[in-house]
Amino acid sequence: MTIALLIIALISVAASGLLYHACSRLEESSHRLAARYGIPDIVKGSVITAISSSLPEFATAVLAIPVHDDFELGLSAIIGSAIFNVLVIPACSVFARGDSLPANRDLVFREAQFYLISVTALLLVISLSVVYNSAAPGSGSEPIFGQLTRPLALLLISLYGLYLFIQYEEVRDHRQQTPRDVSVDAPKEWRTLIGCIALILVGVELLLRCAIELGKLLETPTFLWGLTLVAAATSIPDTFISVRAAREGRSESSTSNVLGSNVFDLLVAVPAGVLVAGTVSVNFTQTVPMMGFLMIATIVVLAFMRRDMKISHSEAVSMMALYVGFGLWMTAEAFGLTNLLGLPPP
Repeated sequence: MTIALLIIALISVAASGLLYHACSRLEESSHRLAARYGIPDIVKGSVITAISSSLPEFATAVLAIPVHDDFELGLSAIIGSAIFNVLVIPACSVFARGDSLPANRDLVFREAQFYLISVTALLLVISLSVVYNSAAPGSGSEPIFGQLTRPLALLLISLYGLYLFIQYEEVRDHRQQTPRDVSVDAPKEWRTLIGCIALILVGVELLLRCAIELGKLLETPTFLWGLTLVAAATSIPDTFISVRAAREGRSESSTSNVLGSNVFDLLVAVPAGVLVAGTVSVNFTQTVPMMGFLMIATIVVLAFMRRDMKISHSEAVSMMALYVGFGLWMTAEAFGLTNLLGLPPP
């Protein structure tokens, strides 16, 4: 078992490195294309850069079902990534800057609150999957399952359509203040994007296989490794992109990238997996506590941002402590020390 665990660890590190390299190149190309088309900074962070750095999560949701027939692995990886993004990445940005991470009213009252709506919308859709398409009503300690269908998935995607409309209006309002860089070779950058997407698919597939093998070796549910291993690895590109932006003084882009990535993950990546499969079964009993933790993390960060329009060093430490608490909770669930997720005994 020790050798198998070592091999899995090495493959996970290699896959994470591949994702970092691919997403870094993809982010650079996205930035050049944004300059080519005259897109303002806040939209670069919340849409262009956010989608680019969220492609690993998107690939996770799309590959988990048709390749591995495990939607819960993909869903847990996205929820875990959202928790990592909202707690760890802003905290790392604060530590990298050596100073507080500034926010502004656009971030707090538009980006952050729309992200909070996204969390609520996903929880609502999962609840509707139980109300209208319950696979098993559940009684006593039995888990409750629902059926996520394509119409429910389209509800989430339509909400992301509203988000894009809002960002489009932002671009139109600032069109005159953001000149286009006509020197950018757009066809070349688009080719780079396609190549990077192929590498991301390879890296994500390796991570999914590592999570599945870990579940078999340690006799634990694969969704727990999706919440931790896959989620953290797929969030590495977001981390470096946001930290680099914070160190360069682009705090608005750093924070909007985190929020925009999570909006994309929840409103596009999750339903994309459902659209591919048609109908998927979701464990309501397991999903609700995880979504509840994500909601708590979101409220905490939003409160920190709004209080002084910045995230201070002490608040960053609190956010990291909250994520460590999440990791300890998942460890306790994996080994049967707690059972808030309704898991069978190990």
